Amino acid sequence: MLNVDLHSHSNVSDGALPPAGVAARAKANGVEVWALTDHDEIGGIKEAREAAAAFGLKYVPGVEISITWAGDTVHIVGLQIDETNETLVKGLAATRSGRERRAHEMAANLATVGIPDAFEGALKFVGNPDLISRTHFARYILELGVCKDIGEVFRRYLTEGNPGYVPHRWASLQEAVTWIRAAGGIAVVAHPGRYQFSDLELDIFLNEFKRLGGTAVEVVTGSHTIEEYEQFAKIAKTYGLLASRGSDFHAPGESHVDLGKLPPLPATLTPIWHDWRL
Repeated sequence: MLNVDLHSHSNVSDGALPPAGVAARAKANGVEVWALTDHDEIGGIKEAREAAAAFGLKYVPGVEISITWAGDTVHIVGLQIDETNETLVKGLAATRSGRERRAHEMAANLATVGIPDAFEGALKFVGNPDLISRTHFARYILELGVCKDIGEVFRRYLTEGNPGYVPHRWASLQEAVTWIRAAGGIAVVAHPGRYQFSDLELDIFLNEFKRLGGTAVEVVTGSHTIEEYEQFAKIAKTYGLLASRGSDFHAPGESHVDLGKLPPLPATLTPIWHDWRL
């Protein structure tokens, strides 16, 4: 089976390596088909494509779009996109526009619990306030020595109910799928095991996703357990969805799973790449 990794991030969004560095790591780890899917941002695609060509990697242009659904943040990956498509470009720009305002509010809240200058600290890790995210705040807090690892930072400060958490109103599911399809892409539900959906909510969500033109779900991904591989394999078959595989790599030593190190998709599923010319 091909070693396919269709979910990863560079420092164009909240990863630690430049796009060419992610490509180099993918190649070193035996990845054969690779996608860079930065959060709400396509600025790394040109560098990623050129690096992939230099390394002999099959490259898939992608993006990961943040949406709000039923009050929760959900991520939709777009693969095989045309990153020059005007509908997609304008939609992503609108989605990014609220990040700086949210970041200032997060920093003010963190200051009240003894973490000063968090906005400026987080900005060191990204440079562009339009792309600032919780991960950049987490790296700054980790640098201060307040927590032992990124996971502890999120648990103590950056998840719902904790001082650094500020919700953001992202795109809608309909908008995200529409932008991806307008750009000729394939819409994929990213890491579905991370969402706290009831069975009924998941059913409603997946039916709406399919109705809007979404066609795939990540089954094997970095944050899923072995049990969740099995769970979402069954869900993919039940809902007639193609199956995707991606590590959700962000940084060496920081991600759950390194690039290309996931187990293969279950043989009973239809991979998202089944009809791609690879």
